[in-house]
Parts: sequence; structure tokens; C-alpha cells
Amino acid sequence: MTSFPATFADDVIGESARTQFEAFLDEHRGALTGYLDGLSEEQARRSLVPSRTTLLGLVKHATFVEKVWFDEAVTCRPRAEIGIPATPDESFILDDGDTIATIQRAHREACEASRRATASLGLDDVLRGHRRGPLPLRWVYLHVLRELAQHCGHAEILREQILSE
Repeated sequence: MTSFPATFADDVIGESARTQFEAFLDEHRGALTGYLDGLSEEQARRSLVPSRTTLLGLVKHATFVEKVWFDEAVTCRPRAEIGIPATPDESFILDDGDTIATIQRAHREACEASRRATASLGLDDVLRGHRRGPLPLRWVYLHVLRELAQHCGHAEILREQILSE
């Protein structure tokens, strides 16, 4: 068995798996919206790849992800009732009224709603409202974390390209 220094054991091993998942989710949620900080509206909307992916669109999509996995999957409400697009691809589409401030606010509110929706759930509780079928909260946390990490990588590259122009 591996022995870790006491501070590592106290800070990491002593925490519950749920606390660790939520800390990593929050870190990536904040990082993704942070890539918009200091950009102009035009820069945030700039398309640098053939897909619909823009920095602003990535954060809008992350808001969709929060609502799919922590509203639809938890409450079993349909996407139309929640007020989100039917498909992930549509979630990248920017409306004329979408701004850095409105998208960051919507994302922040979705994340707060996600925390409330899962507060009373255990990691092994099964969420039944997603199209993939019943899944434990642990799987959902890992899936969303993976998706956020992937989109943070996309955002970092897009921001670097925008700022180097």
C-alpha cells in the first residue's frame, strides 16, 4: 500500500469522493467561463474552426450540458419544458442577444441549479431522466467532468489564437 504525507491524506484522501468530484467540476466550470474574461464581444463570437464552435458558444453549450445532466436527468422533464435545444449541436448557436455577460450569468445560474438538484443525492443514486437510460450520479459526474475538461482545452486553444492575432 502507498503511504502519502499527512497533508495529502488529510486534504485529498480524507475528503469524500463526492467532495472531490464537485471540486473538480467547479474548477472546470470556472475555468471555462474564465476564458471569456477580458475579451471583446466580437472576439468571444469569433469563429476559428469550420464547426459552430466559438468561445461564447462553448460556454453556452456548457450551460446546455448542465441542464441536460442535472435537470433533465434528475427531474425527468423534457428538454422543451426546460427551455434547451433538442440536440447538443444546436446548443452552440448564438442568438443576437447573447453576450459575454448573459452567457456567463446563464452558466453560473445553471451550475447553481445543478448543485441544488444533486445536493440530496448520493453518488450511487440512479438518475432516470436521460435519453441514455438510467445512470448513477457518479457516472454523470465523471461524464460532465470529462466533457468540461475537453471543452476547457478547446477554449484555451481558441483564446490563444484570438489573442495572438
